[in-house]
Amino acid sequence: MTPEPGKSFNDSQQNSSPTEDIIRQISELEKVSLNLEPDVAFRNEISTKASSYVNDYLDSLANMKAYVDGECAHLKSLKVGDNPKQFDDLLAILKDEVNRVGINSSSGAGFAYVPSGGIWASSVADMLAAATNRYAGVYFSSPGAVIIENQMIRWLSSIAGYPQTAHGNLTSGGSIANLTAIQTARDKYRIDSTNVKKAVIYFTGHAHHCIHKAVHILGLDEIIQRTVRMDSEFRMDSDNLEEMMLRDVEEGLHPFLVVATAGTTDTGAIDPLEKIADLCEKFGAWFHVDAAYGGFFMLLEETGKKFKGVERSDSLVMDPHKGMFLPFGVGAVLVRDGKALLESNLERASYMQDALGYDEISPADSGIELTRHFRGLRMWLPLHLHGVNAFRTNLREKLLLARYFYGEIKDMGFETGPEPELSIVLFRYPGNDKERVNKQLLDLIRVDGRVLFSSTTINGEFWIRCAIMSFRSHLREVRLALDVIRENVKKVR
Repeated sequence: MTPEPGKSFNDSQQNSSPTEDIIRQISELEKVSLNLEPDVAFRNEISTKASSYVNDYLDSLANMKAYVDGECAHLKSLKVGDNPKQFDDLLAILKDEVNRVGINSSSGAGFAYVPSGGIWASSVADMLAAATNRYAGVYFSSPGAVIIENQMIRWLSSIAGYPQTAHGNLTSGGSIANLTAIQTARDKYRIDSTNVKKAVIYFTGHAHHCIHKAVHILGLDEIIQRTVRMDSEFRMDSDNLEEMMLRDVEEGLHPFLVVATAGTTDTGAIDPLEKIADLCEKFGAWFHVDAAYGGFFMLLEETGKKFKGVERSDSLVMDPHKGMFLPFGVGAVLVRDGKALLESNLERASYMQDALGYDEISPADSGIELTRHFRGLRMWLPLHLHGVNAFRTNLREKLLLARYFYGEIKDMGFETGPEPELSIVLFRYPGNDKERVNKQLLDLIRVDGRVLFSSTTINGEFWIRCAIMSFRSHLREVRLALDVIRENVKKVR
């Protein structure tokens, strides 16, 4: 701005109009705001360092421990401040105190908590999704992103044998997926304060605890919950289920929902889906299958037959961050009657009126989230980049590794649970005081850190649990696990 004749620049500023003053302030703020829009040189520098770190990390995984105990002192003391910090310093903290301490979820030697590993192609997809920042919740906002998400839903539905009327939603994981399924069942059956005390849910003691959380979150605490007996292989006893449902009907109650599990977290057992489907049809109950862990084994001919009856379920949960080895943060809920899913979730807002009138179903209309990450890309890219057979082959390898581990640990003199139906093996050292001895063994293995197992309690008895599910778990890692057990069992007192 040029000062008027006879006036200084300061005088001119003082006499500037409100609009000019606002523009000047905006210009000054913009200079600082542009720090969040780094130039190509800065981006290349950071990208190169980050990519180098990731490559070094992945190339070193085979020699990393599966578990490392430790403190995060530097991280705890680090404060967010007004001034920027150096990327190298921040990356060093991530390396030393985030990606080194605790459970190494990327390790093929981690055999606890149904690990997956996180395939590299999905990290590329996440970077692309985050950098382009497409809003994948509404078709109007990003048609391509929504088409990708819906393509993934249709592919998953085809695995389950669901009809074209089915639909679903890609969620953050199995917990929200199960919550969405039970919510849909509740709304379809109109369970509310007038009838909730006469409605009944049935599941086994090995149903995932997120089912119980979902019941609570959905306001169904007053509903009747029946725990169905399991057989010797820890599968739902369909005869006991039928007895319960018959008795409940005779007492004037409403069999509302049966939750079957196809691959329990404790043992990998698959409930008798066909028989349960028959009973749900007979009593008019909603049939839900939690296949968060086991669902993708339907891709294999040798295990697919164990899931017979899943195509008759009303809803199904599968976790791509388990059976497809994707990074944590993507589950899937499928509902056989897609209309029921939409009726349970669809809401309209006046400010969204421009986004209406499209044929594709928007994810915001089929799930709980409105604001959501474009998580479908982390599934779509690796499927197309690698092909389905790469995933199928990995799953088949995990089945055989579990059978190999089961046979070897048995030959070492350990007690074992049922022969693995999928890829989870239960084992424990025999003898007196089993709980103390096996807890000590598990602690020794954890301190050793080269491999990691978890424990569970079944019928009041302590077991060590081996879950082989990482795409990085191969014969080398399983043999290492057996060696670590041999070495540490000698130290048990």
